[in-house]
Amino acid sequence: MISTLNSFVFKYLSAIEMLGVLMRIFSFSLVSWLGPDSPFLFVWAFNTTDAVILSWCSLLKKDKAYTLLNVFWIMVGVVGMLRASNLSLADMQTGVTQLITQINTLVD
Repeated sequence: MISTLNSFVFKYLSAIEMLGVLMRIFSFSLVSWLGPDSPFLFVWAFNTTDAVILSWCSLLKKDKAYTLLNVFWIMVGVVGMLRASNLSLADMQTGVTQLITQINTLVD
């Protein structure tokens, strides 16, 4: 299944990468325009989704710096979503731990 998805992403890499970049521009523009009235949970979820897309593309391209940057954005996004959801610190720690475990599994 993963190799089929990887083949699809690799085939359309430029278009998928551009989609991720446009998503990131949109999410940051939304926060810039709306300020405190921004739908923060939506923005964090959207931004985290684009980070997953861009991480996948950079992994396939074997671009270590870009992969690190976008995996960092995934972690920041998860924390942002947890905070926007008003979850407790314990819930946040559990979520971040699970995310790191999943990332380690994907990278290995």
